[in-house]
Amino acid sequence: MKIIGFEPERIATIQVISNKEIKMTTKIQSKASFYAYQEKDIESIFEKIGDTATTRLLYQLPTGGGKTVVFSEIARRYIAQYRKKVVILTHRKELCKQTSTVLKSLGVQNCTINSASGNFKKGCDCYVAMVETLRNRIKSQKIKPRDVGLVIIDEAHHNSFRKLMGSFKNAFIIGVTATPFSSDISKPMNRHYETLVKGESIENLINEGFLAKPKSFVFEVELNTLKKGIHGDYTVSSSNELYSSVAMQDLLLKAYRENALGKKTLIFNNGIATSQKVLDTFQEAGIAIKHLDNKTSDEDRKEILKWFKKTKDAVLTSVSILTTGFDEPTIQHIILNRATTSITLYHQMIGRGSRRLPSKKTFGITDLGNNIQRFGEWQNPVDWQFVFERPEEFAKQLQYHATGNSAVQSHGLSAELRAKFPNTLEMTFDVESAYHEALDMDKKPKTVIQESIRQQAKMCMENADTLSEAVALAEALQPEIEWRVKQYVKCLENASRNYKEWLMEDYQNRLKLLIVKLFSKVKSPVTEIV
Repeated sequence: MKIIGFEPERIATIQVISNKEIKMTTKIQSKASFYAYQEKDIESIFEKIGDTATTRLLYQLPTGGGKTVVFSEIARRYIAQYRKKVVILTHRKELCKQTSTVLKSLGVQNCTINSASGNFKKGCDCYVAMVETLRNRIKSQKIKPRDVGLVIIDEAHHNSFRKLMGSFKNAFIIGVTATPFSSDISKPMNRHYETLVKGESIENLINEGFLAKPKSFVFEVELNTLKKGIHGDYTVSSSNELYSSVAMQDLLLKAYRENALGKKTLIFNNGIATSQKVLDTFQEAGIAIKHLDNKTSDEDRKEILKWFKKTKDAVLTSVSILTTGFDEPTIQHIILNRATTSITLYHQMIGRGSRRLPSKKTFGITDLGNNIQRFGEWQNPVDWQFVFERPEEFAKQLQYHATGNSAVQSHGLSAELRAKFPNTLEMTFDVESAYHEALDMDKKPKTVIQESIRQQAKMCMENADTLSEAVALAEALQPEIEWRVKQYVKCLENASRNYKEWLMEDYQNRLKLLIVKLFSKVKSPVTEIV
């Protein structure tokens, strides 16, 4: 494991000295060397620990900036100076192992508290613990929180940690995250932390050579059929339905071949069904690929990650499981085969490809979920102080970028209707924009209706094998036709109700006539309709 901020020869020096000598170094000084920005943050945070005015601090540093190294050194200095216990909380067992390894590299002996391990031990001043395990130990009074002087919470934006914070009333608490924005807007982070310490920005880390520079490839995707769950992000079921469609699978394969072919690629999906569909699609295309999700056994996961590491042009399709606690610097391309409303998840996914190597100064990002449009380029500056202090305003800004303010974006197609057109990527039609464009080009307004009919005829042809199937699809489009006609009439302003009713009937008749005309020729939607 590469540890950002350390000189390799100095790590070796720490690892070969005896346990007794390691214990001495925790009381004197670290033999590790840190980057200037890391040392600055360590000093700043440690000063806050000595300031009684603050007892809960949130530290922000981008993925790949070395958060684990920074807070591990803070733990080492705290133990040396205050002679009190330190507890580091994580939510994943992979993060527990990673943190424990970094602590040992710094000369900090530590114990892990999990389902198989014990409680506080004599002679051990630093503990790495899973949230639920520690909570159970506290409830059973096997561990006494009053013995702890410092609590460090990794990936602090997760709400699972909140239930434990009240238990450590006498401890200084440090939350660590790349994105100081709660996954639940009703529970803002400034409710639990008093101040924010901002680390180096992504832009500066790239410019200074610590992170790889991204190159983005954006494919705008129609997301109208996606539905949001109770936590605000898009549901797995609606995502599976959209991203498992033939049209989206074809787009994914096309995007991969154009931008990532031959490069080690990590694909993020929102559902297992989608990821397995991706696996089938790529295997049929003769591309080396494997699938990983949270149901994969530990043994299989280990083998898959080993294969991914050693295979030069490997493709790994996954379901969010590799967003934290996973570090594979050789990744050259990230594909976001999903949409998310979570800026934290957005940064975590892209961050998996940002590790820099002597042979890797750039990496690619393919966005198939309009995420870059929603959040901005990954490397663009974010005012995290504003996000921390005014989370509700920031959430509204994200909501605006997620939905936009145009009529076509606020109009959602039903999942049932969307499912009838699996071979069509773009089902919507911006009537208002088309109308104004027609006026600007001195065209007659009725050309808008003509364009709309041609688009829907193409859709019916793409998804039907027979004329009767195509006509049935045209009839199924009636709700969408009514909506388009209403938008068109609204643009005209002075159209009568009778005209609107006539136009709806005429629209449907003209759509069916065009489909019949096309089926009388050789079926070729691309050449006949476009």
